[in-house]
Amino acid sequence: MTTTAITHARVFDGERVREEDTVVLDGPVITAVGGAVPEGAVVVDARGGTLLPGLFDAHTHTSEEALAFALRFGVTTELEMQGALTRARRAHIERNDAVADVRSAGFGITPPGGHPSELFPEGKRPGGDGEPAPEHSGGLVMPFATTPEQAAGFIPRLVESGSDYIKFMVDDGTVEGHPGLPCLDQATLNAGVAEARRHGMLTVAHALTLDAARMAVEAGIDGLVHVFMDRPHTDEIIRLIAESGAFVVPCVVLNASMMGITGAALADDERVAARLDDAWLTTLRGSFDRYPQGRLEDVLATVAALHEAGVDLLAGSDASVPVPFLGGVAHGASVHHEMRYLVRAGLTPSDALRAATATPARRFSLEDRGRIAAGLRADLLLVDGDPTTDIHRTLDIRAIWRRGSHFGAK
Repeated sequence: MTTTAITHARVFDGERVREEDTVVLDGPVITAVGGAVPEGAVVVDARGGTLLPGLFDAHTHTSEEALAFALRFGVTTELEMQGALTRARRAHIERNDAVADVRSAGFGITPPGGHPSELFPEGKRPGGDGEPAPEHSGGLVMPFATTPEQAAGFIPRLVESGSDYIKFMVDDGTVEGHPGLPCLDQATLNAGVAEARRHGMLTVAHALTLDAARMAVEAGIDGLVHVFMDRPHTDEIIRLIAESGAFVVPCVVLNASMMGITGAALADDERVAARLDDAWLTTLRGSFDRYPQGRLEDVLATVAALHEAGVDLLAGSDASVPVPFLGGVAHGASVHHEMRYLVRAGLTPSDALRAATATPARRFSLEDRGRIAAGLRADLLLVDGDPTTDIHRTLDIRAIWRRGSHFGAK
């Protein structure tokens, strides 16, 4: 194995800036922070730069190709919130240092015809009995539920099929322009969350409205993977979320896209354009545009209130596939955009960096990453300048390491 010493770096370890300026890697593992440079080590002079843990995107829908784009931006782990990359299906990805790593919920529990069915063309909408869809072999579970018994019954099947955590869709279609969608009721949600807890599984909820967020919190959900966008926050909902201990993945970039705000400015940034293909750049310049009546300032105020209340915030994008009507977000690039939104909401740059590193690692029990410390994975991002004072510097990428495998800036 190759020993690498990264020297003269400003080291943000996922929590704070450290006094030490040398980090030593031995193959895929960090072996030392501080101390002497080992004899014979390959030396990377990081003078003028900041070394960060590899970033997380805590909300995606992904593929091996998308994971390759993510890694170009220093995102070394994606958390898939609906998709096929469950445990057995990602073994080759875990060993492939040319793409980001991934964990997955598999498919979320929703009623037949419920979210995300409305995103599919008529005649191609998934539906009904919970059996694996024909295009998904190998036991991938499609958990459609309308009763507490059905929701609870799907939990062991999702666990067996390799889901890393359990997702629940709590969505009546209001924000997506499809009001009246079938939605999990409180009793069904409660039963599913309770059964997941009995199996030791983390639970997360898709909830885009304040009422849906309240339902999820009342059920005992571990995390909300959106921040609601249908109205301003109330003191009550902030208190309920904070007292519950739930984390929130705001996905402000997605909410902005739902309001018709594109990612064109990001796509025009040469640091982004150099790392995405034409399809993704076109997608980034588009938007969902399903909820133009929404107010971005209300969303940012909610994020600020959650942060002030001590709620753990995680950086996520909801990036999926490169089509313009799912636009405004892109794998990798939008994590950097999300961190800017978090700062705009009132977090410090270090808070935003923490939301993309140590906090998601802790909340998803991936304690081998997300920080720079001896014994952890050598997933690292070296950028020019100091993103702990200017969050825009995270895109000034000098080098990336995924399990110790080194990639240059381009």
